[in-house]
Amino acid sequence: MEKIETTKDEKSKPKFNQKQAAAAAGPAAKSAPNAPKPIAKKTGKEKENFRGIIRIVGKDMPGQVQVKHALRHIPGIGHTLSASLTRAVLAKSDFAGDEIVGNLTDEQLKSFEDIIKNPTNYGVPTFLLNRPIDPESGKPMHRVMSDLRFSVKQDIEKHVDMRSYRGWRHQMGQKTRGQRTRSTGRSGMTVGVMKKSLKKGATAAPAAGDKKAEKK
Repeated sequence: MEKIETTKDEKSKPKFNQKQAAAAAGPAAKSAPNAPKPIAKKTGKEKENFRGIIRIVGKDMPGQVQVKHALRHIPGIGHTLSASLTRAVLAKSDFAGDEIVGNLTDEQLKSFEDIIKNPTNYGVPTFLLNRPIDPESGKPMHRVMSDLRFSVKQDIEKHVDMRSYRGWRHQMGQKTRGQRTRSTGRSGMTVGVMKKSLKKGATAAPAAGDKKAEKK
């Protein structure tokens, strides 16, 4: 490999990092804190009634999202359930799965929300729901958004009031499904795991000191 020779002038040049470059550019180059966010790129499928932000079941999402991907933006709906709900939506409606959400009319959005709130009425199996048997009503239900968070909180409080083992573990801030907590999930003032050899050495040292004191 040939060595590249550098002249004294090149060595004497100061290094110019990013911070110095930003300072040299001045405050005008910095973006203002209240500057508007960049608009999402257009897909070319926008119609005249296109809306940039759509609210479905209390969740705001950009209008450029396709119908078959929109359901996964909602908390409480996973990949498998979203695929099943998408089939139900497309079977009932007259638009394709690659249609963007911003082009949907108010009536189409209402039917969309009705399918999300009552999936069993449209042929979705109960084992895909997050509450196959609701403890209060005994009927299959599916919770999303704030209803899901509220129902989970109510279930935890119910176990705590019952003084069950799961409620006790929740109250202590520990894992509730039988996981090991020796290495992960530790809380409190625990620093690490002390080995048996170190424990024996720590207990043997004060015992030897006590024997010497007795001899004296």
